[in-house]
Amino acid sequence: MDATTARCDAVTLEIVRGALRAAQAEMEALVERTAMSAFIREKKDFYTALFDAEGVMAVGSNVPVFGDIAAPVFRHFPKAGMRDGDLYWYNDCYESGGAVSHSNDQVFLAPVFLEGRRVAFVMGWAHFADIGGLRPGSISPDATDIFQEGVIIPPVRLVRDGEVNEAALRIFYRNGRYPRIAQGDARALMASVALGVTRMREVAARFGADILADALAQLLARTEATVRARLRETFAVGTHRFTDRIDGDGHGNGPFRIRLSLTRTPEDRFILDATETDDQSPGPVNFLMHPDVPGMALGLFFLGGDPTQVVNAGCPRAIDAVRLREGSLLQPRFPAPLGLRGLTMMRMLAALNGLVAVAGGKAPAAHAAYVIILLRGSAGGRPFLMSDGIGVGYGARDTADGIDAVYFVAQENYPAEFLELEYPVRLRHYGLHCDSGGPGRCRGGCGVVREYEVLAEEAVLSVRIDGVENPPWGADGGRSGGPGRVVVNPGTAGERLLRPLSDGNRLRRGDVLRIETGGGGGRGHPFDRAAAAVLADVLGGMVSLAAARRDYGVAIRDGTVDGPATAALRAARPAALAFHRGGYAHALD
Repeated sequence: MDATTARCDAVTLEIVRGALRAAQAEMEALVERTAMSAFIREKKDFYTALFDAEGVMAVGSNVPVFGDIAAPVFRHFPKAGMRDGDLYWYNDCYESGGAVSHSNDQVFLAPVFLEGRRVAFVMGWAHFADIGGLRPGSISPDATDIFQEGVIIPPVRLVRDGEVNEAALRIFYRNGRYPRIAQGDARALMASVALGVTRMREVAARFGADILADALAQLLARTEATVRARLRETFAVGTHRFTDRIDGDGHGNGPFRIRLSLTRTPEDRFILDATETDDQSPGPVNFLMHPDVPGMALGLFFLGGDPTQVVNAGCPRAIDAVRLREGSLLQPRFPAPLGLRGLTMMRMLAALNGLVAVAGGKAPAAHAAYVIILLRGSAGGRPFLMSDGIGVGYGARDTADGIDAVYFVAQENYPAEFLELEYPVRLRHYGLHCDSGGPGRCRGGCGVVREYEVLAEEAVLSVRIDGVENPPWGADGGRSGGPGRVVVNPGTAGERLLRPLSDGNRLRRGDVLRIETGGGGGRGHPFDRAAAAVLADVLGGMVSLAAARRDYGVAIRDGTVDGPATAALRAARPAALAFHRGGYAHALD
């Protein structure tokens, strides 16, 4: 059949879409079941994606931080010279223009051939626990350049004609502190990509290369058309602006403002501008944002919950231009450190929600940035590294409360049993952080409280927590979420509060480490929340009795709502404005 006339009909398109989703899920299951590091195996910090024959992502994970993954490989290895069985690898953030945005993330990419014709690419990507650098875990608030964050791998061909470049892998393993774990994770990713190649080839053989090509083109076009239509529904002609900010960089600098604008021209072009964002940071909170990321994030919001849609490169195609300024927090100059870029990325995603809210859309209020700790030390004469990402509260939605205790998208918190079996700690307390969810008609999600008792002879803690001074904002009369904090030996004479971005915090056997993570912002005026819902929050441990009275105007006595007292409290309804972060404002700065 002629490629110019081959068409995939609507029914076949859905069958192909389902087959591709199944292939992607199978790849993910293989990584999860065979990787060695806890950050991949337990926390699920890995992604897979499927691409068309030109390397355009056609089926991706629901994660809004993808850039153009394939282009960095093509700059060094032209597509025309690729062969069946090739495998390519990199983690170079600056070389990829932010397609990967910190060095722990390793990308493995392979072409797919059917009868000598290139029909697709597949990708596996995962966060490796340690790749060298300044501190175990390769992520530290102390870093001042990217060379302190581990080995940098430019795009290399790892496999050709069945021959694995073992020398390149040996160099990589030698630069990490836990080579056996890195070896196991690399093998898991390589096996996942090989499985993806097999499944994509099977799909191509079943339907034909031309039908597959047209199906992928239709999925891309459908996503782009849907996102562009939603952009037109949300943003009136003109320029819409929003500013969010992070607390600092751990080196005494900050706050740093992320200033975004989105312009819809009379010709229906959409232009996102981040050039007014503050200058880059000396510390490692810089986020090297690929220009595709804003479109991916907005696309994920607009497509959210629709099982017929696919998150792919059609999302960023719906944005006609993304303007970034070199030397800014979102486009730092090499070799600025990037290890803690996650907190800036989360604030940037919240700022995109803010743009939608300014335009009158129903985006959620701001979420907190997930918390990262790295506990390093020795126990029983052996070194250990406990890298833990801890859940936070997400912003309230227009019709529902924010989600409690979310780490990031589809990733997970470590179970208590796993922590105690794997590391020299005892988990003394694990629950929701009361009063951390921003008050509102729809309450912001609550953060987490975790208390670890240290059982190791010695340990050093690195901590990354944001939103202490600038908590996640509330919207439409809702109030900002509560901040987090990190405390050692709480309630004792030796209690000490740790800096939110800090490393080198020494702990001893018997010390108790208490981590309280932040909550999401609320949406809608708190006095509009049903009194019965406030009572349920109190009984469920999300809201205290004092906060129910102070923030929601609900009086609770003996486990029930006191109707007359509540009516009296709510008669003195405080005024509210569009946004709230510590206080109400028409616009945030």
